[in-house]
Amino acid sequence: MELIWFALLILFVIAEAATVTMVSAWFAIGALTALVASLLGAELWLQVLLFFVASGVSLAALRPIAKKHFNPKLTATNVDALTGKTCVVVTEVDNMAGSGQIRIGDVEWTARSSGNATIPVGTQVKIDRVEGVKVYVTPVMAEVK
Repeated sequence: MELIWFALLILFVIAEAATVTMVSAWFAIGALTALVASLLGAELWLQVLLFFVASGVSLAALRPIAKKHFNPKLTATNVDALTGKTCVVVTEVDNMAGSGQIRIGDVEWTARSSGNATIPVGTQVKIDRVEGVKVYVTPVMAEVK
């Protein structure tokens, strides 16, 4: 039985090395635990039980840590950082005519209306998304007091 646990341990370690996303490390820990139990002469039912318990405990203990390190919060940069910003229309946005520009800082971008409505010059708009060199915008409604 030791040979089977050792083979499973190697298989799980190789799978972990190939994915690098902590998907089988807990099973490798379980297989190692079962291998040690087998070498110490434990019954097969106890080896299997220890495999599942060790795998479950290591999963519960290590998954939050692994998730934190492998899925960090990403900060939007460059073009992705434009989404949600408010800016001003400098050339009327008209999807039918294929015209429109907004100004973001010192840079003018080609703009299209997300809702297909014509947006006049001077209107404040919010950037919904960026596709290539075009930004898709919607007018910002003034708050009523």
